[in-house]
Amino acid sequence: MRTKSKAILYWWCQLGGWLLYGLTMVFFAFVFDSKINSIFYPKLLVIIVSGLFFTHVLRELIKLFHLLPPELSKKWVQFTGVLMLILVLFNLTNSAIAEWLHLYNPKTKVSVDKRFLVNLVSDSPLILVWVSIYYLWHYIELGTKTEFQKIKLESLVKEMELKTIKSHINPHFIFNALNSIRALVDENPERARTAITELSNLLRSSMQAEKQETVPFERELNIVKDYLALEHIRFEDRLRVEYDIDEDTLDQPIPPMMLQTLVENAIKHGISKAKEGGTIKIISDFRQSHHELIVQNSGTISEIADPEGFGLQSTRSRLKLLFGDKASFTIEATKNNIVEAKIIMPVQGVLA
Repeated sequence: MRTKSKAILYWWCQLGGWLLYGLTMVFFAFVFDSKINSIFYPKLLVIIVSGLFFTHVLRELIKLFHLLPPELSKKWVQFTGVLMLILVLFNLTNSAIAEWLHLYNPKTKVSVDKRFLVNLVSDSPLILVWVSIYYLWHYIELGTKTEFQKIKLESLVKEMELKTIKSHINPHFIFNALNSIRALVDENPERARTAITELSNLLRSSMQAEKQETVPFERELNIVKDYLALEHIRFEDRLRVEYDIDEDTLDQPIPPMMLQTLVENAIKHGISKAKEGGTIKIISDFRQSHHELIVQNSGTISEIADPEGFGLQSTRSRLKLLFGDKASFTIEATKNNIVEAKIIMPVQGVLA
């Protein structure tokens, strides 16, 4: 279908271009030469028909010998040969028809050879102009196609990066959760069944994260609640959780599993390090034109073994890929032995 459309466009341009040339010549003839002789129109018609034919032949030869960009840069000799052949045949044909139909002024005593040379000089620019327009079109088309392919490739790379980052889930957490559930089977079968559902929800969300760039904050918050419920089995009273959620932020889009990554990091490097445990607080609010998401945990920044580890680094990478410079991620120690991880994202929807 696309090839057919291009062929139709080519013929419209071809016929329209030569028709425009003919009308231009008639216009200039009327303006600058009011006495148009009897051979003007037949000669002009011969040039138009001959030009239409030989430029089409030239196009076919260009396609046959692969003389279009970018291959053209390596085939200048072939291209020059083909172009010279068409120029000679075009002018020979025009001259032969002119001699046959006597389309020249008989009062002007000029030899056939000289008339051919005159035609060669006067008519060859038509072919050269056609070639210039033809190649300009293809260079523009090549540039557009290259830019489109570049954008497509960058999009594919971005998608692959996101998939690689989002597919990460800590296997140690899964093992710990399964061990906790195994211990509950005899002690508290009802809680064990609930824990299995919570773990199932978490794993399902992790797999679905590869298919989505963002999810509503409410969905992500529910997943984190399932995650914290599983961790509470292991830590019991050592893990305390607080929420400070602006309900208007629940429909805001955030990268999937990002909040879970921050909460997991807070437990791993904060709560689990302290004998008495600690508190995790999740805050979601609007600050000016941004959605501010904060995870606080008891502890100090020095207790984080690898502040540039995969989890935190992936958070920065995903925010950069999805929101560019409009989003940011920081982690720092605040007063009273509190570590605060803060994500700032642009507000989406009505509030934006």
